[in-house]
Amino acid sequence: MAFDNGLLFAKGGSEIKILPHMANRHGLIAGATGTGKTVSLQVLCEKFSSIGVPVFLADVKGDLSGLAVAGEPSAKIEERITDLKLEGFKFAGFPVVFWDVFGQQGHPMRTTVSEMGALLFSRLLNLNETQSGIMHIMFKIADDMGMLLIDLKDLRAMLRYVGDNASQFTTQYGSISKQSIGAIQRALLTLEEQGGELFFGEPALDIRDFIRVDGDGKGFVNILASDRLFLSPALYST
Repeated sequence: MAFDNGLLFAKGGSEIKILPHMANRHGLIAGATGTGKTVSLQVLCEKFSSIGVPVFLADVKGDLSGLAVAGEPSAKIEERITDLKLEGFKFAGFPVVFWDVFGQQGHPMRTTVSEMGALLFSRLLNLNETQSGIMHIMFKIADDMGMLLIDLKDLRAMLRYVGDNASQFTTQYGSISKQSIGAIQRALLTLEEQGGELFFGEPALDIRDFIRVDGDGKGFVNILASDRLFLSPALYST
């Protein structure tokens, strides 16, 4: 491939490159305010997009939207290009899709309760072993009954139904404690208070929406508006 020698990531006294086939490793960019952490991430995103690799970003400061628009020349930038001897440099925008759980700064990001599943919900709500078991039972009962759980109201209603009819399900699915169901309901209330009702619903996100390329073969840069979202830790982790 043309990029086997690496993607130029930074340049000072020498060139710093990143090998595309090694880019799935964990990495950390650290530094004081104003040292270029955000710009470094933007450069990485542009490089990945240029070779057809889709990117996902959580934008907690609201300063990544500029990736969608080509930059404009200035005396300072021209001086920098000359100093670094960047041959063939040109400004370019990249294909960007904006997402927002709250549906205000981009496409609404949603999924259904059924697609989230019992295991992820148990981890999300930090349920203990007994409560997690009841969550699995509840999802199993809903599945056996052919019921699709769309939002948190559906989940609450299903939990209430299972609790009210616990004696009917004990033999087939195992014992169901009303105390544990009450604890799950309280955990769901916390999630709702942080905006969880906005995240669960239809149309559900197809994960393939994140891994598309445009007509020119550039990978789409998916930016999740998180300046408000990260203030709700439970919803953000979801």
